[in-house]
Amino acid sequence: MFRNHSAYSFFAVAQVVLALSLPMAALAQSEGRGPDTPAVPANIEVPDGYALFFKAHAVGSQNYVCLPTASGASWGFVGPQATLFDSVRGQIRQQLTTHFLSSNPAENGVPRPTWQHSFDSSRVWGKAIASSSDVNFVEAGAIPWLLLQAIGTASGPTGGFVLTQTAFIHRVNTSGGIAPATGCSSANIGAVALVPYSADYLFYRAQRDN
Repeated sequence: MFRNHSAYSFFAVAQVVLALSLPMAALAQSEGRGPDTPAVPANIEVPDGYALFFKAHAVGSQNYVCLPTASGASWGFVGPQATLFDSVRGQIRQQLTTHFLSSNPAENGVPRPTWQHSFDSSRVWGKAIASSSDVNFVEAGAIPWLLLQAIGTASGPTGGFVLTQTAFIHRVNTSGGIAPATGCSSANIGAVALVPYSADYLFYRAQRDN
């Protein structure tokens, strides 16, 4: 019985170590603008002095609600809802982060897109400061690529800090997510459209001296 229990304990510990090692792959970026940093339109480049430290692939929806306008009705953007994963050669391996709309305590509750780390619960709120639909980069029918600035952060309940380092965020390699072209009229006020999308999110912090 003792041998079986020891073998089981060893196996359980090994499984935990393996599970924790997967998201760390996304943190194992070399400091600086290396091959993991994608080419982007000039107007959404991250300022000098900041380096990529975390990235993940998002799958979820961009959410819209049908709202009244002076001429009838149109789709109004509500916010995102997505899960970010560690992805290698297009293969999803491990959940890393959730992405949603929430109130930002640093701005007295202003709603902002939020990213929360799935392991240490640290959070960052972002504000879009530049966007691009440049056809040389952005897929037809996809939401724009964005540069966002961190506008608030919070540590996890046990001191987790991964995302509190964030200064800027890129949304790139987008697919889908644009508001429906039809289906919003005065007869549909209040209707909600959850439009599937995917994207890569890249997080940058102040560059550190090696």
